Amino acid sequence: MPYAYYVTTKEILENARENNYAVCAFNAENLEMVQAIVWGAEEMRAPVIIQTTPSTIKYADCEYFYAIAHTAAEKAQIIVALHLDHGSSFALVCKAVRAGYSSVMIDGSQKPFEENIKITQKVVELAHSVNIPVEAELGKVGGKEDDMESDGDVYTNPEDAVEFVKQTDINSLAIGIGTAHGLYKVPPKLDLDRLSQIKKVVDVPLVLHGATGLSDEVIKECVKRGINKINFATELRLTYTNAVREKLNSDEKIIDVKVYSDYARNCVKELVKSKIMLSGSSGRI
Repeated sequence: MPYAYYVTTKEILENARENNYAVCAFNAENLEMVQAIVWGAEEMRAPVIIQTTPSTIKYADCEYFYAIAHTAAEKAQIIVALHLDHGSSFALVCKAVRAGYSSVMIDGSQKPFEENIKITQKVVELAHSVNIPVEAELGKVGGKEDDMESDGDVYTNPEDAVEFVKQTDINSLAIGIGTAHGLYKVPPKLDLDRLSQIKKVVDVPLVLHGATGLSDEVIKECVKRGINKINFATELRLTYTNAVREKLNSDEKIIDVKVYSDYARNCVKELVKSKIMLSGSSGRI
């Protein structure tokens, strides 16, 4: 059924907010990772979000990922969205929208509060004109994502969150509660009470970035306290790369790309299924 299962994140995340669960958003780098994400979600009967970052789009343009993700959605019996993660400029958002992405993020979190509002308003005006939802970020998620690196005060102020949502009309908000992109050297200490406070005063779905490396218990608690979208990126890259390395090391005669790519794809699919189970989105289709 063409186009029936390719949806926006607004539809997915509002349902998650109303029913107190989270939807997993997985970053994909190639065909095999897209397939692993969709096939894993399909086995779990869960809605899913595929994401690409600016550096991934530099590697293969938006049109390539739209074609792959859209084809995967058409062939699946679940609902799938394609999201621009950490959109770094208005121009990149425009590119993703033109290519057919069903959701975009503008990340102005590195900018002063008023500048973040201004760039977000500009993106919202564009995206909403074609019924595309917008995610923005307030506060900072630590660590490094693509060319963006955060340090210093990483926490979202609940009062600022209220004002930010009011002035921008965004559809979802990524908040800073102590997570970081990349791999954690030591387990982070999250401000879960801050998450609960933001949940009480903000009426849009909340997004958790930097989930790679968090314990199962912490992820479940974040969902319980109001997170509706959880991003996973580094863990998928690590799983895929380690699987390829393992397969090649197991037999030096392997030259068929499909052999080690298939093995890596299956490893990522199992990881996807485990994260979906933690999020509470399993069986929601």
